[in-house]
Amino acid sequence: MDDMLVKEIMTKHVITIDVDASVFDACMIYKEKKVGSLVVTKDETCVGIVTERDLIERTMCQHRNPEKTKIHMIMSQNIKVVSSLDTVETALETMIQYKIKKLPVILSEKIVGIITITDIAKARPDLSKRFIETWMKAQWRD
Repeated sequence: MDDMLVKEIMTKHVITIDVDASVFDACMIYKEKKVGSLVVTKDETCVGIVTERDLIERTMCQHRNPEKTKIHMIMSQNIKVVSSLDTVETALETMIQYKIKKLPVILSEKIVGIITITDIAKARPDLSKRFIETWMKAQWRD
């Protein structure tokens, strides 16, 4: 059980958006797909992530035009990723270290999934118990 791999519990169907798409496009995808984040891609390679919070804070609160503002202008860049062949424990340690709740999953530099703190809690309650104190002290960001 300690060797459970990310690929065993990740969500394989990742909702992505092209780096050159507009914020309006992102809003429409959010409305249709009802997801917590969009992985930003360029030629199937993960280059960023955009959350609902990014859309609100970096677009609406800064009075940008959603139809003209491109995703690459508001996305979080230099994001952490995990390999589908890494262990779940490795993914969790990365989340704790960087205070994040979602990790895009890659294989050979291509996006193949996403893993969240909720996925880990469901699949590995033992890890949840072990790291609960760290989670409670952490101030999460999307």
